[in-house]
Amino acid sequence: MKEVIKYDIAIIGSGPAGMSAAIYAARGGLKPIVFEKGVLGGQITVTQEVENYPGFHKTLSGIELMDEMKKHADKFGTEICEEEVKGVGMQGLCKIIETDKKIYHAKTLIIATGAHPRKLNVPGEDKFYGKGVSYCATCDGFFYRDKVVAVVGGGDSAIEEAMFLTRFVKKVYIIHRRNELRAVQIIQDRAFENPKIEFVWNSEIQEVSGKDFVESITVYNKKEEKHFDLAVDGIFVYVGILPNNELIESRVELDKQGFALVDDSMQTNIPGIFAAGDIVSKKLRQVITAASDGAIAAWSAEKWITIHQENDETDLKTCELPK
Repeated sequence: MKEVIKYDIAIIGSGPAGMSAAIYAARGGLKPIVFEKGVLGGQITVTQEVENYPGFHKTLSGIELMDEMKKHADKFGTEICEEEVKGVGMQGLCKIIETDKKIYHAKTLIIATGAHPRKLNVPGEDKFYGKGVSYCATCDGFFYRDKVVAVVGGGDSAIEEAMFLTRFVKKVYIIHRRNELRAVQIIQDRAFENPKIEFVWNSEIQEVSGKDFVESITVYNKKEEKHFDLAVDGIFVYVGILPNNELIESRVELDKQGFALVDDSMQTNIPGIFAAGDIVSKKLRQVITAASDGAIAAWSAEKWITIHQENDETDLKTCELPK
Protein backbone atom coordinates (compact mmCIF):
# COMPACT_ATOMS: atom_id res chain seq x y z
CA MET A 1 0.00 0.00 0.00
CA LYS A 2 1.31 3.43 -0.95
CA GLU A 3 2.28 5.84 1.79
CA VAL A 4 -0.18 8.71 2.35
CA ILE A 5 1.37 12.15 2.83
CA LYS A 6 -0.73 15.15 3.87
CA TYR A 7 -0.59 18.83 2.88
CA ASP A 8 -2.73 21.94 3.16
CA ILE A 9 -2.56 22.77 -0.54
CA ALA A 10 -1.53 20.58 -3.46
CA ILE A 11 -0.58 22.47 -6.63
CA ILE A 12 -0.27 20.62 -9.93
CA GLY A 13 2.01 22.53 -12.30
CA SER A 14 5.13 24.64 -11.69
CA GLY A 15 4.63 27.50 -14.14
CA PRO A 16 4.01 31.13 -13.12
CA ALA A 17 0.54 30.25 -11.79
CA GLY A 18 1.73 27.29 -9.75
CA MET A 19 4.77 29.06 -8.34
CA SER A 20 2.79 32.17 -7.49
CA ALA A 21 0.23 30.02 -5.67
CA ALA A 22 3.02 28.26 -3.79
CA ILE A 23 4.60 31.56 -2.69
CA TYR A 24 1.32 32.96 -1.40
CA ALA A 25 0.32 29.70 0.29
CA ALA A 26 3.67 29.15 2.01
CA ARG A 27 3.97 32.78 3.06
CA GLY A 28 0.48 32.48 4.52
CA GLY A 29 1.67 29.77 6.88
CA LEU A 30 0.23 26.81 5.00
CA LYS A 31 2.03 23.65 3.88
CA PRO A 32 1.97 23.49 0.06
CA ILE A 33 3.41 20.95 -2.36
CA VAL A 34 3.98 21.56 -6.07
CA PHE A 35 3.87 18.63 -8.50
CA GLU A 36 5.75 18.83 -11.80
CA LYS A 37 6.21 15.92 -14.22
CA GLY A 38 8.31 17.79 -16.77
CA VAL A 39 10.54 20.85 -16.87
CA LEU A 40 10.21 23.02 -13.80
CA GLY A 41 8.66 26.32 -14.84
CA GLY A 42 6.20 25.20 -17.49
CA GLN A 43 5.71 26.64 -20.99
CA ILE A 44 7.35 29.98 -20.22
CA THR A 45 10.75 28.26 -20.06
CA VAL A 46 10.80 27.99 -23.87
CA THR A 47 10.44 31.77 -24.24
CA GLN A 48 13.74 33.44 -25.00
CA GLU A 49 12.78 36.99 -24.01
CA VAL A 50 10.34 38.24 -21.38
CA GLU A 51 10.13 42.02 -21.47
CA ASN A 52 6.69 42.82 -20.07
CA TYR A 53 6.75 41.36 -16.55
CA PRO A 54 6.63 44.23 -14.04
CA GLY A 55 9.72 44.70 -11.90
CA PHE A 56 12.12 43.24 -14.47
CA HIS A 57 12.92 46.16 -16.76
CA LYS A 58 15.88 44.29 -18.19
CA THR A 59 14.91 41.58 -20.68
CA LEU A 60 15.34 38.09 -19.30
CA SER A 61 14.55 34.58 -20.51
CA GLY A 62 11.63 32.48 -19.33
CA ILE A 63 14.05 30.11 -17.62
CA GLU A 64 15.65 33.00 -15.71
CA LEU A 65 12.27 34.35 -14.61
CA MET A 66 11.08 30.95 -13.38
CA ASP A 67 14.37 30.39 -11.58
CA GLU A 68 13.71 33.59 -9.63
CA MET A 69 10.16 32.43 -8.83
CA LYS A 70 11.44 29.07 -7.63
CA LYS A 71 13.98 30.75 -5.35
CA HIS A 72 11.15 32.86 -3.95
CA ALA A 73 9.01 29.77 -3.31
CA ASP A 74 11.97 27.95 -1.74
CA LYS A 75 12.50 30.88 0.62
CA PHE A 76 9.13 30.19 2.24
CA GLY A 77 9.58 26.42 2.39
CA THR A 78 7.59 25.19 -0.60
CA GLU A 79 8.09 21.50 -1.34
CA ILE A 80 8.48 20.58 -5.01
CA CYS A 81 7.77 17.01 -6.06
CA GLU A 82 9.04 15.79 -9.44
CA GLU A 83 6.41 13.08 -9.86
CA GLU A 84 3.67 12.71 -12.47
CA VAL A 85 0.15 12.96 -11.13
CA LYS A 86 -1.86 10.04 -12.49
CA GLY A 87 -5.21 10.94 -11.03
CA VAL A 88 -7.11 13.13 -8.59
CA GLY A 89 -10.15 12.31 -6.49
CA MET A 90 -12.02 13.19 -3.34
CA GLN A 91 -12.82 11.55 -0.04
CA GLY A 92 -15.48 13.79 1.38
CA LEU A 93 -13.89 17.24 1.28
CA CYS A 94 -10.37 15.81 1.29
CA LYS A 95 -8.56 15.87 -2.06
CA ILE A 96 -6.63 12.78 -3.13
CA ILE A 97 -3.64 13.07 -5.48
CA GLU A 98 -2.10 9.86 -6.77
CA THR A 99 1.28 9.74 -8.51
CA ASP A 100 3.16 6.76 -9.86
CA LYS A 101 4.95 6.53 -6.49
CA LYS A 102 2.75 7.79 -3.66
CA ILE A 103 -0.67 8.96 -2.56
CA TYR A 104 -1.10 12.48 -1.20
CA HIS A 105 -3.99 14.03 0.69
CA ALA A 106 -4.62 17.78 0.63
CA LYS A 107 -7.28 20.04 2.03
CA THR A 108 -7.38 22.01 -1.22
CA LEU A 109 -6.16 21.49 -4.78
CA ILE A 110 -4.96 24.07 -7.31
CA ILE A 111 -4.84 22.94 -10.94
CA ALA A 112 -2.14 24.87 -12.82
CA THR A 113 -1.36 22.38 -15.59
CA GLY A 114 -1.30 24.97 -18.37
CA ALA A 115 -1.76 24.28 -22.06
CA HIS A 116 0.19 23.03 -25.09
CA PRO A 117 0.55 24.07 -28.75
CA ARG A 118 -2.16 23.22 -31.25
CA LYS A 119 -1.03 21.27 -34.31
CA LEU A 120 -1.82 22.02 -37.96
CA ASN A 121 -2.84 18.38 -38.52
CA VAL A 122 -1.54 18.28 -42.09
CA PRO A 123 0.39 15.52 -43.89
CA GLY A 124 4.06 15.50 -42.96
CA GLU A 125 3.70 17.43 -39.70
CA ASP A 126 4.14 14.45 -37.41
CA LYS A 127 6.62 12.73 -39.72
CA PHE A 128 9.02 15.68 -39.62
CA TYR A 129 8.56 16.64 -35.98
CA GLY A 130 12.09 17.27 -34.72
CA LYS A 131 13.32 17.11 -38.32
CA GLY A 132 12.22 20.55 -39.42
CA VAL A 133 8.85 20.90 -37.70
CA SER A 134 8.98 22.71 -34.37
CA TYR A 135 6.67 24.48 -31.94
CA CYS A 136 9.47 26.37 -30.17
CA ALA A 137 11.71 28.80 -32.03
CA THR A 138 13.69 29.61 -28.91
CA CYS A 139 14.45 25.92 -28.47
CA ASP A 140 15.41 25.12 -32.06
CA GLY A 141 16.13 28.41 -33.83
CA PHE A 142 19.89 28.06 -33.49
CA PHE A 143 19.86 24.98 -35.74
CA TYR A 144 18.59 27.04 -38.69
CA ARG A 145 21.44 29.49 -38.97
CA ASP A 146 21.57 30.99 -42.51
CA LYS A 147 18.58 28.90 -43.60
CA VAL A 148 15.01 29.67 -44.72
CA VAL A 149 12.09 28.94 -42.41
CA ALA A 150 8.34 29.50 -42.20
CA VAL A 151 6.32 30.62 -39.17
CA VAL A 152 2.60 29.84 -39.13
CA GLY A 153 0.28 32.17 -37.23
CA GLY A 154 -0.52 35.84 -36.70
CA GLY A 155 -0.69 36.31 -32.94
CA ASP A 156 1.85 37.63 -30.45
CA SER A 157 3.70 34.33 -30.11
CA ALA A 158 4.04 33.79 -33.85
CA ILE A 159 5.39 37.27 -34.57
CA GLU A 160 7.66 37.40 -31.53
CA GLU A 161 9.20 34.05 -32.42
CA ALA A 162 9.57 35.08 -36.07
CA MET A 163 11.49 38.13 -34.90
CA PHE A 164 13.68 35.93 -32.72
CA LEU A 165 14.43 33.63 -35.67
CA THR A 166 15.75 36.54 -37.75
CA ARG A 167 18.79 36.53 -35.48
CA PHE A 168 19.86 33.26 -37.04
CA VAL A 169 18.09 32.59 -40.33
CA LYS A 170 18.43 34.06 -43.77
CA LYS A 171 14.70 34.51 -44.33
CA VAL A 172 11.38 34.00 -42.50
CA TYR A 173 8.04 33.52 -44.25
CA ILE A 174 5.13 34.36 -41.96
CA ILE A 175 2.12 32.44 -43.22
CA HIS A 176 -1.22 33.69 -41.94
CA ARG A 177 -4.72 32.63 -42.93
CA ARG A 178 -6.04 36.20 -42.71
CA ASN A 179 -4.94 39.47 -44.33
CA GLU A 180 -3.98 41.14 -41.06
CA LEU A 181 -2.18 40.16 -37.87
CA ARG A 182 -3.64 39.68 -34.40
CA ALA A 183 -0.42 40.57 -32.60
CA VAL A 184 -0.18 43.80 -30.59
CA GLN A 185 0.78 46.81 -32.69
CA ILE A 186 4.31 47.33 -31.40
CA ILE A 187 5.21 43.74 -32.32
CA GLN A 188 3.60 44.12 -35.75
CA ASP A 189 5.58 47.30 -36.41
CA ARG A 190 8.85 45.55 -35.63
CA ALA A 191 8.02 42.68 -37.95
CA PHE A 192 6.97 44.89 -40.86
CA GLU A 193 10.24 46.79 -40.57
CA ASN A 194 12.40 43.65 -40.52
CA PRO A 195 13.97 43.01 -43.97
CA LYS A 196 14.31 39.28 -43.30
CA ILE A 197 10.55 38.77 -42.94
CA GLU A 198 8.12 38.19 -45.82
CA PHE A 199 4.39 37.86 -45.22
CA VAL A 200 2.23 35.30 -47.01
CA TRP A 201 -1.36 36.46 -46.47
CA ASN A 202 -4.68 34.61 -46.76
CA SER A 203 -2.85 31.30 -46.84
CA GLU A 204 -2.73 27.94 -45.11
CA ILE A 205 -0.21 25.12 -45.17
CA GLN A 206 -1.55 21.96 -46.80
CA GLU A 207 1.45 19.66 -46.55
CA VAL A 208 5.02 19.44 -45.22
CA SER A 209 7.41 17.60 -47.53
CA GLY A 210 10.97 16.36 -47.66
CA LYS A 211 13.18 13.27 -47.62
CA ASP A 212 14.93 12.97 -44.29
CA PHE A 213 14.23 16.56 -43.21
CA VAL A 214 11.79 19.29 -44.22
CA GLU A 215 12.53 20.62 -47.69
CA SER A 216 9.31 22.38 -48.71
CA ILE A 217 5.73 23.19 -47.80
CA THR A 218 2.63 23.27 -49.94
CA VAL A 219 0.60 26.43 -49.37
CA TYR A 220 -2.97 27.24 -50.42
CA ASN A 221 -3.90 30.88 -51.02
CA LYS A 222 -7.62 31.15 -50.23
CA LYS A 223 -8.07 34.52 -51.94
CA GLU A 224 -6.45 33.49 -55.23
CA GLU A 225 -7.64 29.87 -54.90
CA LYS A 226 -4.31 28.37 -55.90
CA HIS A 227 -1.62 26.08 -54.47
CA PHE A 228 2.10 26.78 -54.55
CA ASP A 229 5.26 25.36 -52.97
CA LEU A 230 7.79 27.19 -50.83
CA ALA A 231 11.29 25.83 -50.33
CA VAL A 232 12.04 25.97 -46.58
CA ASP A 233 14.35 24.19 -44.18
CA GLY A 234 12.00 24.38 -41.24
CA ILE A 235 8.52 25.32 -40.07
CA PHE A 236 7.50 26.78 -36.70
CA VAL A 237 3.83 26.44 -35.75
CA TYR A 238 1.94 28.96 -33.58
CA VAL A 239 -1.79 28.48 -34.24
CA GLY A 240 -3.17 28.38 -30.73
CA ILE A 241 -3.10 26.28 -27.60
CA LEU A 242 -5.00 23.36 -26.11
CA PRO A 243 -5.62 22.91 -22.37
CA ASN A 244 -3.83 20.19 -20.40
CA ASN A 245 -7.10 19.11 -18.81
CA GLU A 246 -6.74 15.32 -18.70
CA LEU A 247 -6.81 15.23 -14.90
CA ILE A 248 -9.99 17.25 -14.55
CA GLU A 249 -12.07 16.83 -17.72
CA SER A 250 -14.36 14.21 -16.17
CA ARG A 251 -15.18 16.21 -13.04
CA VAL A 252 -14.51 19.95 -13.42
CA GLU A 253 -16.82 22.10 -15.53
CA LEU A 254 -15.08 23.26 -18.72
CA ASP A 255 -15.85 25.70 -21.54
CA LYS A 256 -16.31 24.58 -25.16
CA GLN A 257 -12.56 24.64 -25.77
CA GLY A 258 -11.84 22.53 -22.68
CA PHE A 259 -10.54 25.26 -20.37
CA ALA A 260 -11.61 25.27 -16.71
CA LEU A 261 -14.45 27.55 -15.70
CA VAL A 262 -13.84 29.35 -12.41
CA ASP A 263 -15.48 32.04 -10.31
CA ASP A 264 -13.81 35.25 -9.14
CA SER A 265 -11.99 33.31 -6.41
CA MET A 266 -10.54 30.92 -9.03
CA GLN A 267 -12.67 28.09 -7.62
CA THR A 268 -14.09 25.50 -10.01
CA ASN A 269 -17.53 23.95 -9.66
CA ILE A 270 -16.06 21.53 -7.09
CA PRO A 271 -15.64 22.95 -3.56
CA GLY A 272 -11.99 23.25 -2.60
CA ILE A 273 -10.63 22.70 -6.11
CA PHE A 274 -9.21 25.81 -7.76
CA ALA A 275 -7.59 26.46 -11.16
CA ALA A 276 -5.04 29.04 -12.26
CA GLY A 277 -3.05 30.06 -15.31
CA ASP A 278 -3.40 28.90 -18.90
CA ILE A 279 -5.74 26.03 -17.96
CA VAL A 280 -8.40 28.63 -17.06
CA SER A 281 -11.01 29.98 -19.49
CA LYS A 282 -10.05 33.64 -19.95
CA LYS A 283 -9.17 36.29 -22.52
CA LEU A 284 -5.48 36.94 -21.82
CA ARG A 285 -2.85 34.27 -21.20
CA GLN A 286 0.36 35.96 -20.09
CA VAL A 287 2.86 35.46 -17.28
CA ILE A 288 1.36 38.31 -15.29
CA THR A 289 -2.21 36.96 -15.52
CA ALA A 290 -1.03 33.47 -14.58
CA ALA A 291 0.79 34.83 -11.53
CA SER A 292 -2.32 36.80 -10.58
CA ASP A 293 -4.48 33.69 -10.89
CA GLY A 294 -2.11 31.75 -8.67
CA ALA A 295 -2.11 34.41 -5.98
CA ILE A 296 -5.91 34.60 -5.95
CA ALA A 297 -6.26 30.80 -5.93
CA ALA A 298 -3.88 30.41 -2.98
CA TRP A 299 -5.56 33.22 -1.01
CA SER A 300 -8.97 31.71 -1.72
CA ALA A 301 -7.79 28.23 -0.78
CA GLU A 302 -6.52 29.55 2.56
CA LYS A 303 -9.90 31.15 3.28
CA TRP A 304 -11.70 27.95 2.23
CA ILE A 305 -9.61 25.87 4.65
CA THR A 306 -10.21 28.32 7.49
CA ILE A 307 -13.98 28.34 7.00
CA HIS A 308 -14.31 24.57 6.83
CA GLN A 309 -12.03 23.93 9.78
CA GLU A 310 -13.92 26.45 11.89
CA ASN A 311 -17.14 24.67 10.97
CA ASP A 312 -15.57 21.40 12.23
CA GLU A 313 -16.12 19.64 8.91
CA THR A 314 -15.51 15.96 9.67
CA ASP A 315 -14.85 15.25 5.98
CA LEU A 316 -11.80 17.53 6.18
CA LYS A 317 -10.41 15.76 9.26
CA THR A 318 -8.92 12.99 7.10
CA CYS A 319 -6.64 15.65 5.63
CA GLU A 320 -5.39 17.02 8.93
CA LEU A 321 -1.62 17.26 9.15
CA PRO A 322 0.23 15.40 11.92
CA LYS A 323 0.67 17.47 15.08
